[in-house]
Amino acid sequence: MQMIKKDMVKIKIKYLILVVFAFFTILSGSMLPVSASAEVYLGGMPAGFTIQTRGAYVMGVGEILSDNGLVSPAKDSQIEVGDIILSIDGDEVNSAKDVEKAIEKGGEKLVVLRRNGENVYKTIRPVKDAIGKYRLGLFLRDTINGIGTITYISNNIIASLGHPVLDERNELVEVKSGVICQSCVTGVTLGKRGVPGALHGTLFHNKNVATINKNTVYGVFATIDNNDFIKGLKKVEIGSAKIGDATIFTTISGDSPREYSISIVKADFNDDTNKGLVIKITDENLLNQTGGIVQGMSGSPIIQGGKLVGAVTHVFINDPTRGFGITIDNMLNHQ
Repeated sequence: MQMIKKDMVKIKIKYLILVVFAFFTILSGSMLPVSASAEVYLGGMPAGFTIQTRGAYVMGVGEILSDNGLVSPAKDSQIEVGDIILSIDGDEVNSAKDVEKAIEKGGEKLVVLRRNGENVYKTIRPVKDAIGKYRLGLFLRDTINGIGTITYISNNIIASLGHPVLDERNELVEVKSGVICQSCVTGVTLGKRGVPGALHGTLFHNKNVATINKNTVYGVFATIDNNDFIKGLKKVEIGSAKIGDATIFTTISGDSPREYSISIVKADFNDDTNKGLVIKITDENLLNQTGGIVQGMSGSPIIQGGKLVGAVTHVFINDPTRGFGITIDNMLNHQ
């Protein structure tokens, strides 16, 4: 009888261990890396971005020539460069045209602004300019255009950049709508110590590829509108980065990516940001043509051992041959 009791205790302990193990496995499931057997379409090609922001971004504050001389309603109401106009008298604002419509009849207006992550309320009275049109004395921007690089395509989602689109105050741009279109790189400004270089290109607005639905710390993600875009693209497996030789796929001329050699000098998988990797460009051809990593190369996929392990995200300002990258797990887990 004593032996039976001991055996029962052992069985209960084993069962308890299995339950605890299963619990922690489930609990940590969200932290597990993406399966190495997963496959995605490889990017590296340039992408044009057109983003319609939520709100109208204040690019400048100026004066208006009125019957009473030069006046500035915006300055008088303490509206600042970098503010985002969200609404006027309760009507949502997402463009300069929305602002014009909201003030076309004049009168004092209640303006809701976004400033440093908080809502700010101001009253403003538009004035008539020399041609009799009401104005605030503001220079506004409602769209952002730029060029970047596609990292991969998976489950009808295009992942790009590996970092967010930020405004002039380094705040995350809130996307109202936007598209990714085909693009062609037409020139390069060489990167130098202290001065980041850049890719220059043409955006083909009549060749939209995808609709942007996310602007995140881990990249810009969009849903494909034209499945022809993925025809002929190479499929690659997902892998984990390690210190050592690797390559990047990027485009510095035209619209077709090429492979260039790099070295991964740091790989931190506990870094849940877009800077978990540190890379160094070693390809002499790429160094001669760009000086290293330049703006527009963000999102360029990093390949190691034939597998996709990350993407280029930032350049070191004081050393353009070096930069940060994001691990591919961080992109896939947040797409």
